[in-house]
This record gives sequence, structure tokens and C-alpha cells, in this order.
Amino acid sequence: MEPYFNSSDKFDLQQNYRRHLKFYDQSKSTNEALKDARASRVWVAGIVLMVFAFASEFFLGVAAGLFGLYFYRILSAWYRVSQAEEGLEGTARWFASRGLKFEGRVLYPRNDEQLERPLDPFNEAQYR
Repeated sequence: MEPYFNSSDKFDLQQNYRRHLKFYDQSKSTNEALKDARASRVWVAGIVLMVFAFASEFFLGVAAGLFGLYFYRILSAWYRVSQAEEGLEGTARWFASRGLKFEGRVLYPRNDEQLERPLDPFNEAQYR
């Protein structure tokens, strides 16, 4: 494969490649955490306790706490997902400004529609 990268951009390219992979992995794991938070059935226990809340303030407090826990987990997971996606978009824009694009974890030239020429920023032969 012919040299593709400018040797003066080597450090920035490798550093942003690592950052992109870190954000990509964070995005995957935080999306799973968000799915788990949404799938939690803590709210069901909260509804059951609301039935008993008519007779006791204690059960009302416990039900409110369970609802609070459920929504806190969803909101905190959503916040982590949005942070990871924002970082991922930032690094993707940086690579796009240099004529590169990502497909998953693999880097390609922007004009490679068939995804036939993956690029490795750690391969010394690809630097001029």
C-alpha cells in the first residue's frame, strides 16, 4: 500500500485514533448500561408499594425512593451515553477533516466506498 499519511501528523493521528476507539468502546458499554437501566423493574415494586401507601407514609416514601432510583439510573446512563457519543462525533469530525472515515473500529479513506483499503495509523510504511 502506498504511503498515505503526512509524517508531521503522526502523533495527532495516532492519539486521535486511540481516543476514537476509547469513545467507541465507551459508547457501546454505556448504551448497554442504558438498556439495563430502562429494563429495570424497580418501578413495578414502586407501583406495588403505592397500593400500600394509602395506609402508611413509610410506604409512600419507599415508593418515591424506588421511582427516584429508577429515573436516576436512566438519566445518569443517558448522560454517560451522550458524553461518549459527543466525544465520538468530535473525533469523527477530526478524521473527516483529514479525508478519513471510520466504519466501526476500522479507519478508511473517505473516498473508499467499497471499504477495500483499511488504514493503520501505527504502520510506519503508511507515512511520507
